[in-house]
Amino acid sequence: MQDYLIQQDYSLYTKDQHKTWFFLFKRQEKVLKNRAFDLFLDCLEALDINEKTLPDFNKTNTLLKSKTGWEILPVNGFIPSEDFFGFLADKKFPSTTFIRDKDHLDYLQEPDIFHDIFGHIPLLANPIFAGYMHEFGKKGVEGLRLGYIDYVTRLYWFTVEFGLIQSPKGLRIYGSGIVSSKGESIYCLESPEPHRLIFDIVRVMRTDFRIDEYQKIYYVIPNLQELFNIIQNDLKPFYDRAQFLGDVKDYILITEDKLTY
Repeated sequence: MQDYLIQQDYSLYTKDQHKTWFFLFKRQEKVLKNRAFDLFLDCLEALDINEKTLPDFNKTNTLLKSKTGWEILPVNGFIPSEDFFGFLADKKFPSTTFIRDKDHLDYLQEPDIFHDIFGHIPLLANPIFAGYMHEFGKKGVEGLRLGYIDYVTRLYWFTVEFGLIQSPKGLRIYGSGIVSSKGESIYCLESPEPHRLIFDIVRVMRTDFRIDEYQKIYYVIPNLQELFNIIQNDLKPFYDRAQFLGDVKDYILITEDKLTY
């Protein structure tokens, strides 16, 4: 067994930690109203992830497996990329079990249980998004083997973590890094600063990013089926094209960019 694989000992959570979860959940519930993709909120409810207590992985897994065959895999922090993508390919999502300190409720250098479970897990109850993540895992392993880790990472970053979607109700959030962040949930939709671009897989692969500030570019997909369709392609021609064109810093727009909103 890898040393980063652990068990969630639910009995060790303190009353204060449950209160921190309650605070984060209720705060984000309010912020995401009319900002989050409706499907995300529906899946949150379907998996019975709520404000009352920290999620018990065993209970959540029972519901999640019944819907899409996915399960939560408890880990103690960051894991190697090859293992991470391998787990996704096996329909396992690695999640930390610790929750942030009440004195550091906003920015964290590493994901905690609120980011992982509140942010990532709900959409895995949807067959289309679950299919995207499953295929992404397989493509991620292949991309690593081919030496394209940067392009794989950027595709994950700008879809799974920081993706926006055009819904019948307008522009909405589906990326986990946004839905679990109070500040970025507001900024990504309402600030005039970031560029919101029509999703193009090669452009995404060329886009640099930073992890210590709000994004300067977001990519907008028309629907989840579009993501699933794209990831089923052979990605090597996209990698090669991105490599030929070269990287673009996230704050620089190039002439062929099409602004959306």
